[in-house]
Amino acid sequence: MSYEAGSTECRGLIEAKESLIKAMKSLSSIGDLDHIQKKLRDVYNELEQLHESRRIKESNDIN
Repeated sequence: MSYEAGSTECRGLIEAKESLIKAMKSLSSIGDLDHIQKKLRDVYNELEQLHESRRIKESNDIN
């Protein structure tokens, strides 16, 4: 896992996103799974939005 300072919640989101990336890479060589790849990308994007919200909140809490 790549290191990023932050809360336990942020680290959990980072781990989840990295797991999704790994899953998408694993599935990329299997045919006819485009619909699953799209769902995984959608979940990844949702987690990225949550992570960005956490980063902003934590940044505001520090200032």
